[in-house]
Amino acid sequence: MKVLRTKPIRSLAVLAAAALLLAGCGEPADSMSGASGSSGSAGASGPMSGSSGADGGAGDWKAGLAVLSEGEARDAGGEVIRPAILWNDGRTGAEVDYLNGEVGRDKLSGWTANIAFAGFTAPKLLWMRRNEPENFARIAKIMLPKDYINYVLTGAHCTDFSDASGTLLLDVEHRRWSPEMLELCGVREEQLPRLFESWECVGTLKPELARELGLPPGVRVCAGAGDNAAAAVGTGTVGNGACNISLGTSGTVFISSAGFGVDPHNALHSFAHADGRYHLMGCMLSAASCNKWLMEDIFQTKDYGAEQAPITPDKLGNNHVFFLPYLMGERSPINDTNARGTFVGMTMDTTRADLTQAVLEGVAFAIRDSLEVARSLGLEIKRSMLCGGGARSPLWRRIMANVLDMELTLPVSEQGPGVGGAMLAMVCCGEYPSVDAVCSALVRVSGVVLPEPELAARYEPRYRAFRQIYPALRAVFPRLG
Repeated sequence: MKVLRTKPIRSLAVLAAAALLLAGCGEPADSMSGASGSSGSAGASGPMSGSSGADGGAGDWKAGLAVLSEGEARDAGGEVIRPAILWNDGRTGAEVDYLNGEVGRDKLSGWTANIAFAGFTAPKLLWMRRNEPENFARIAKIMLPKDYINYVLTGAHCTDFSDASGTLLLDVEHRRWSPEMLELCGVREEQLPRLFESWECVGTLKPELARELGLPPGVRVCAGAGDNAAAAVGTGTVGNGACNISLGTSGTVFISSAGFGVDPHNALHSFAHADGRYHLMGCMLSAASCNKWLMEDIFQTKDYGAEQAPITPDKLGNNHVFFLPYLMGERSPINDTNARGTFVGMTMDTTRADLTQAVLEGVAFAIRDSLEVARSLGLEIKRSMLCGGGARSPLWRRIMANVLDMELTLPVSEQGPGVGGAMLAMVCCGEYPSVDAVCSALVRVSGVVLPEPELAARYEPRYRAFRQIYPALRAVFPRLG
C-alpha cells in the first residue's frame, strides 16, 4: 500500500480526505453507478503501484479515495447554512422526547429500526425547524460531513447506507429513505443524498482538483462509511457474529450480522453495515476522551504512562472509587442527555492513581453495559477485536479483558477507521472483489489479551456496584442544569 503525498491544496474539504489509496485497476466501467450497481471487477489486478505526477499513465493505475465521517445543511447556492450540530451535541433533548414519547418508540422502530437519540439527524432537523425556521427554509441539500467532502471532490450528492442509518431518516431494513420520517421532519427526498453501498464508486475526482493535487484524471471516489462501520472493516468485523470494541473518543460495541435484526428494547442501534449487511451497535459518547479530560484538563499532564504506573496489579478489581463516564450525557444503553460524569466513593485516602483507575474502569464498565444488552438478546460473544487510541494502553487492555471477561484481539493498526476506508477504496477500484475478501487478505493480528479468572472474578462485584450508581442518580441529573 502506498500513500500519495499530494501538492498543497486550498480546499479544506480535500485536506480532510484521509485515505488516498493507489490500486492497480482499470478505467471505471461506470463512474456514477447506482446503489445496486457493481463498481469493480472481481479479483485483484496484481501489486499496487502508483505515480505522484499528473502525467501518470491512465491505463497503468487508478487511485481510489474513501472519506470517513455529523450533519450539514446547504442552501440552493451550495453554501453551508450553519455550523454542523455534532454527534455529541445534546441540545435536541426536547425533540428526542417528542419523537420517542409522542410519535412513539414503536412507530420509529418500525420505520427506521431505531428510536431517537440526540446525536441523530432527524432530531436536529426538528430542532432547526423550531429554533431557526429561516435556516430550515433555506435547506436545499442535507449532507453528512464525509458526504460534503465527496460532493466537493466529485459534485455528487451522495451518502452510504451505514452513515445514513444514523440519521433516523433511513428505513434500515429496506435500505431506502423512510417516507414517514421525511414527512414528519418536513423534508423532501430530493433534499437527501443518493444512497450507495460503502465500496461503490460515486464519481471521479473533478479535473480541476486532480490537476491541483497532481493526480491523473479518473481517480475514483467511493461512498465511504461512518467511522464505526469503517473501523469494523479495518478490523475484519464483517459477516455474521463478529465483534469489534473501539476505545476512541467515543466507545462502541459493534456486532456484525448477516441478516437484519432489531433490539426489542432499542438500547442498541440497528444499522446497515459497510460490508452490505447489517450490525448492532452500542455507542457511549465519552470513552478515551474521559481519560484525556482527566489527564490533560484536570491533572495538566500528557504523560499518561506515568499516571498509570502506580496502578499495580494488586489494585485491579479493588478500587473503592467509581466513575460514571457520562461527560457529554450518554447514548447506549441509557439514552440520557442529562446524565453527567460523576466520581463516587472518594475518601481522604483517595489518590490520583485511584481517580485514574476509576476512569479506566468506568469506561470498561459502561462498554460492558452495551455488551450485556447484546448478550441478553441471545448473542454469544466470546471474543472481540479491540481498536482505537485507548487500546494502546496495556493497562487499559487488561482492565477491559477482565471487566468484560472476554478474549480481546488486537489488530496490527489500532487506527481501524482509516484502514477500513482505504480497504473500501480497494474494493471500489477492483483490487478485491468484496469487502469480505479484502478483510481476509489484509487484516492482521498483533496480539491477544486473555481474561484472568481470578481478576475477572474480582471485577464482577465491582461491576454490579457500578450498575447501581446511575439509577440512584438518574432523577438528580436533570436538576443540576
